Amino acid sequence: MRGSIFIIRFQEKPLANIQSAKKRARQAEHRRQSNASRRSMMRTYVKAVVNAIAGNDKPAAEAAFKKAVPVLDRTAQQGLMSKNKAARHKSRLNAQIKAL
Repeated sequence: MRGSIFIIRFQEKPLANIQSAKKRARQAEHRRQSNASRRSMMRTYVKAVVNAIAGNDKPAAEAAFKKAVPVLDRTAQQGLMSKNKAARHKSRLNAQIKAL
């Protein structure tokens, strides 16, 4: 909700007075939206793995994990999460799959 309020305020009247600051505000909003989209996509892939693990379906979990690994690597490379956090997610998901 907070983001939508910012968009409404930004469209009516930018908070910045200087041209470079206005441009920076536009860039920040664009980056925020694209980052939110990428983060949502990554969470969707991880959730598919978690749901397959919860259903005790090892082949489905392995297939979902194979799809999720490149997405996690890409989000880490793009700076949405640290490389260590991506590695931690992959390690824990893989350990849960092997435990099935």
